Amino acid sequence: MSTPLILASASPYRRALLEKLGLPFTAVSPAVDETRREKEEPQSLALRLATEKSQAMASQTPHGLVIGSDQVAVLDGVVLSKPGTREGAIAQLIKSSGQTIDFYTAVCVTRAETGQFFSDIDTCRVTLRPLTRRRIEHYVDLEKPLDCAGSFKSEGLGIALMENIEGEDPNALVGLPLIRLIRILEAFELDCLDAQLKRL
Repeated sequence: MSTPLILASASPYRRALLEKLGLPFTAVSPAVDETRREKEEPQSLALRLATEKSQAMASQTPHGLVIGSDQVAVLDGVVLSKPGTREGAIAQLIKSSGQTIDFYTAVCVTRAETGQFFSDIDTCRVTLRPLTRRRIEHYVDLEKPLDCAGSFKSEGLGIALMENIEGEDPNALVGLPLIRLIRILEAFELDCLDAQLKRL
């Protein structure tokens, strides 16, 4: 592949997801202020941050395609932040027990040479099972989902907390909407399957 691919993220979850495509890439964390603006809608927040991450890194590299992504989780109109602490994760899951959370996961790809970019957003709805405090504490202690919005990892034991998932791409829930990303890469004339064949 002649065009360098750069993931503007330090997230190990996003790195693992992008590795599924089998394309060589580098991952670098962008310096972007993720503070939500006053009255900013969750979808707009996710799209803005994904775009800012992509463009911030694109401005620092001479050429290549830069991928930025961001996820916002919402429960009853309230944005769920990453809990950061055991107590925060437990409190978040207690509020979410038996409820439905909307996850908005945005992706943006910018061509460094021209500044051209495309972005898109995936919506996934997750309904959690009714959970006792004991089960919540046990889960948090086992998996320590302190850096995850919503306080659970769908790719791990967090799946045991879920009643239902509605969405087109399970990867989006983990942090990077691969189906939408592939479409955007194709708009930049990068076909993942063709790239693999050329490497054989």
